[in-house]
Amino acid sequence: MNLTLQARIDLMVQLGDYLSSGSSELDAVKVNASQKNSWFIPRFIDFALSGIAGQYLQRSKLEAWMRKYSLPAARVPKNVGIVMAGNIPAVGFHDFLCTFLAGQDMTLKLSSKDEVLISHLVEKLKSWEPALKKHIQIKDMLKGCDAYIATGSNNSARYFQYYFRRYPHIIRYNRTSVAWLEGDESREELERLSDDVFLYFGLGCRNVTKLYVPEGYDFIPLLEAFKRYSFLKDFHHYSNNFDYNLSLALLNKSPYMTNEMVLLLDRESVFSPIGVLHYERYEQGKEIKDFLHDDDNIQCIVGRRYLPFGSSQKPSLDDYADGVDTMRFLNSL
Repeated sequence: MNLTLQARIDLMVQLGDYLSSGSSELDAVKVNASQKNSWFIPRFIDFALSGIAGQYLQRSKLEAWMRKYSLPAARVPKNVGIVMAGNIPAVGFHDFLCTFLAGQDMTLKLSSKDEVLISHLVEKLKSWEPALKKHIQIKDMLKGCDAYIATGSNNSARYFQYYFRRYPHIIRYNRTSVAWLEGDESREELERLSDDVFLYFGLGCRNVTKLYVPEGYDFIPLLEAFKRYSFLKDFHHYSNNFDYNLSLALLNKSPYMTNEMVLLLDRESVFSPIGVLHYERYEQGKEIKDFLHDDDNIQCIVGRRYLPFGSSQKPSLDDYADGVDTMRFLNSL
């Protein structure tokens, strides 16, 4: 890519301004994205794009982030193939941003679940800087790239590991997040926790899918605070998942708690289905490290001593997925 780093940053800042502009063109794209994927409800699309604009595309943040890396003034770019996920709106944008700022070319394979938003942002950049047309391509199949970044399910990730084994690569598997509660959280803290659990219907790797609570924990304030997301039951995808898992609990005579919009089950697994939140009790003196023996599954830990309540879906520029420094990888090619 023959643009200077400063020019690349300028374009990203311009994109951030566009995302915050209230553009009627962007509004139409959001509607189209929601129609193509009914999990992408308007308020979640708005949250995702405003997060990109506010957390990623601010000049001061971009410049401070880039100062951490010794990017060359000019480089012969490599072509990086990026297989993007589609579980939440514009989830692949951070990989795009890293590759763009690293000065590498890229070929994108978009998820069918999230092709509208990402493709629009790419085309917008090309309209501002036509030279990007030969450096950023969107294709149905990735071939002939110099390196790869791929995100998918555990099954697809094993395929990626095999297929891209001869090339430099970052392969991402399923991950999830958990919360550690101390039992005396305020109503405000519990409401912020509801954002960590229910934003994007719980489909993201940064969504909390399991709670660790002290022995004798009172779940009633938690269930009351979670009712602020009761609107999720108005969406049939979520409602069907909740009803299905409630039926399973009744059929299996499993103890459960519910506020009619989420099901709480006592389970060891850190992964829970849509509409379900797992929990596990801990004894006094226990720490979360006593429970999380397989750290490869965990993206975030939320709690007073960890990531603040309500912030799991507001990652900063250097909150890399799976803890792998994407910028360092791209700069090393």
